[in-house]
Amino acid sequence: MLTSFTGSYPPEDAVFLLKPMRLETVDVAAKERLIQSGQRHYSEMLTPEQAPGPRYLELFEALTERYAARLAAEIMALARHLATTRPRQITVVSLARAGTPVGALLARALRRLGRSDVRHYSISVIRDRGLDENALAFMLRHEQRDPAGLAFVDGWTAKGVITEELRRALQHWNARQPEQLDAALYVVSDIGGTADVAATYDDYAIPSGILNATVSGLTSRSILNAAIGPEDFHGCVFYAEFAPHDRSVWFLDRVAEHFKTVESGSVRSDPDEQQERRQAMQEFLTRLHRHYRISDRNFVKPGVAEATRVLLRRVPGLLLLKDPAHPDVAHLHWLVGEKQVPVVIDPAMPIQAAALIKELS
Repeated sequence: MLTSFTGSYPPEDAVFLLKPMRLETVDVAAKERLIQSGQRHYSEMLTPEQAPGPRYLELFEALTERYAARLAAEIMALARHLATTRPRQITVVSLARAGTPVGALLARALRRLGRSDVRHYSISVIRDRGLDENALAFMLRHEQRDPAGLAFVDGWTAKGVITEELRRALQHWNARQPEQLDAALYVVSDIGGTADVAATYDDYAIPSGILNATVSGLTSRSILNAAIGPEDFHGCVFYAEFAPHDRSVWFLDRVAEHFKTVESGSVRSDPDEQQERRQAMQEFLTRLHRHYRISDRNFVKPGVAEATRVLLRRVPGLLLLKDPAHPDVAHLHWLVGEKQVPVVIDPAMPIQAAALIKELS
C-alpha cells in the first residue's frame, strides 16, 4: 500500500511521495568506480551522509542571513505567477530533494496570497530513469488533485539534464494516461536557461543548496534499486539520527518571515533571454570539455549548488571559481580544504563555480 510521509516537516509544508527504506551505504570512491564502470546506476546506491560540522553550519547560516530576503522575493514572484496562471486548485510538485525546500516555501507563499487550496508534494525524478509515475497517479487519483493545477518545481537548473528528463517523462505519461499534465518547470535560478519560468538567471548560493538532508526534511536523495517494487514509490532513507542538527523548518521560517515585507519582482520566461543563457552555458561547457579532455558530460557540474554536491558526495577532481573572494563560494573553500581538491580561477566563467568529477581508471 502506498503511503506518504512528511520527513521532519509539518504536513502543510511538505509531503514526500517516497518509500522510507534501509540501505547499506557504499563509500564514495567505490560508488564512483561502480558508476563510471557502468556496473551500477547512481540511483541504486548512497554514500554515507554526515551532519554538518559547526563551522560549515555557520557558513550555511551566514548565507541564509545574506540571501533570505532575496530568496523570499524570488519565491513570491514565482507564487504570484502560479496564482495568476492557475486559477483553480494549485499543487506544487517539487523534485526531491533539491526542489523540496523551494516547494515548501512556494506553498507558504501561495497560502499567504490566499490560496488555501495549495498542497506541496515532493516526488522523485532520476536521470535516465524518469519520473515516479506511481507518485503522479497517487496525487491525481488518490488525493484527487486537479491535473491542470500541477506545477513542477526545482531549485535550479545547471546543464538541463533534469529538465530534459522531466519533459520526456511527462510526454510519456501524457501519451498513455487520461490526465494531461503541463511539463513546464519552475525554478528559482535558471543558470542553464532550460527551465520554463525562473525568478533569476544568476548563479548564486541559494542556501538550501549547500546542505543535504538537514535542510530537506532529513531525507536522502531518491533511490531506485531492486528493493523498489513496481507498485512502490521510489525510495529514500530517513535520517532520524540527524534530528539535533536539522535546519529544514528553521530555513523555511527564516525566508518566509520576509514574505510580508519584500517586493516581489517579475518572473523570467522570455525565450530570447533563455536562449542567451543556454548559449553561454553551452559555450562554457564546450570550452571545459576541450581544455580538460572530459569524456562524459556527466563529469561536469556547473553552478555553485552542483559544485557543492560534487564536493559533498562524489570524487572531485577540480573546482573552478570565477571570483575566489566572493562570499557565495566561502563554503566551497572549506570543502576543498578538507578534500585537498585543486582550484582553478577562471574569471571568464558565466557562473560562479563549477566542479569536475575525477575520472577513475
